[in-house]
Amino acid sequence: MTLHALVYFSQAISGLTIDQIDDLTQDAAEHNHLAGVTGILLTDGIHFLQYIEGPEDGLALTYSRILNARSHTEIVELGRSRGGQRRFPYRSMRWIPVDEPELRIAVRSDWRGLAQRRVRLIEGISHTGIDRMRSVVGPYIN
Repeated sequence: MTLHALVYFSQAISGLTIDQIDDLTQDAAEHNHLAGVTGILLTDGIHFLQYIEGPEDGLALTYSRILNARSHTEIVELGRSRGGQRRFPYRSMRWIPVDEPELRIAVRSDWRGLAQRRVRLIEGISHTGIDRMRSVVGPYIN
């Protein structure tokens, strides 16, 4: 089975509460488990950054549900990849609260091909999107 991964950014609908985000992720976890998909959702309460991974058919089904969800708008796919190992195998879905600047940095990181390499820039070391997500998620899964 070849692993596929996808990451997107979106705008939460106005007035979406923490309880509703909990409900959405619990519902997603049930469906993702059946589809063999795992994922992480970062949110500042206004935006979502979600990374999902799994078999091609399971990922396609999950992403279709995401695209049709009424909980968010303005969905922008930031990257997709094929191959490799699971990077976030912990749960079929988990959401993690982040502050807006932290989310903005993660969104603007390098998601091309979901690369794991670090790229040196003039002002220092720039982490890839996966690196950023791992650093945000780390304290919640250890």
